[in-house]
Amino acid sequence: MDNIYNLNFNTAVMASLISFAIAIILGPIVIPILRRLKFGQNVRDDGPQSHLKKSGTPSMGGIVIVAAISIASGIFSSFSIEWMLIMYLMLSFGIIGFLDDYIKMIKKRSLGLRAYQKFSLQLVASIGFVLLLNWANIPTQMFIPFTDGLYINLGMLTPFVLVFAIVGTSNGVNFTDGLDGLASGVTLLVSLFFLYVAFSLDSPAGYALAAAVGALLGFLLFNSHPARVFMGDTGSLALGGFVAGVAIVLQMPIVLIIVGFVYVMEVASVALQVVYFKATGGKRLFKMAPLHHHFEMMGWAETKVVSVFYIATTILCLIGLLAVSNL
Repeated sequence: MDNIYNLNFNTAVMASLISFAIAIILGPIVIPILRRLKFGQNVRDDGPQSHLKKSGTPSMGGIVIVAAISIASGIFSSFSIEWMLIMYLMLSFGIIGFLDDYIKMIKKRSLGLRAYQKFSLQLVASIGFVLLLNWANIPTQMFIPFTDGLYINLGMLTPFVLVFAIVGTSNGVNFTDGLDGLASGVTLLVSLFFLYVAFSLDSPAGYALAAAVGALLGFLLFNSHPARVFMGDTGSLALGGFVAGVAIVLQMPIVLIIVGFVYVMEVASVALQVVYFKATGGKRLFKMAPLHHHFEMMGWAETKVVSVFYIATTILCLIGLLAVSNL
């Protein structure tokens, strides 16, 4: 790797601090604008009753996260190909999320883009990323966790696996975004883990990760319970694309399954709920999906669910550190 792109600790810290500053400056500007535009959250009637009071809370706050990451990391990235690929995936999925949020706000309903429309756009963006990855000659082999630096190359299956990983991760973060501070806090922890990996590999992706840490810390000031703003699909889909892009550039998609297992469980709970419901003629496997709502329906306070998911992700990241200890 060219030395001009090598990761510098002090510079990464600066990227994080600048990103944090951008987030806390933009928050008080963007939130009143979203409120004036009446871009408020439309809460599902069949969800936990405690969520009904969240109706009208400004959404689309993910604009703050995306702007902070893009600007702060761009200052220090030297426009490396790795950074541009990550930004492409984050921004393309952010645009999909923005379209979804915008339709929700305009039509005043809890659903925006149709499922097939959202999936089709995600598929196109993901395929574009894989094509750019190959064009840039970025290695696509994957590190095998808990090994002494072993990598696997899936050959012709690689594009399909990568597209699946991108779409799956993006939707995983999207499903996780259902409680105050949940998706932002979990993704903050996952970003910190991958920042460690980036330093271990001396990857320029570290600047984007450092900026993400700062942006998410800043956003949590407005998104933690009780949330003054939600990230919306604009933020959750963008963060999903960001995390997937980082994992692929660092050759860590398999490790992402470990540290991002909360995302996996959130997606799996929705899929299992649907399959079980159809197979049993209307019975439910979970009280409500995604998984975090199941715990709420069991009587857990929202803040307790968020705390437990934070703890679980922290433990998963610690396991992840063991998984990459021989890098």
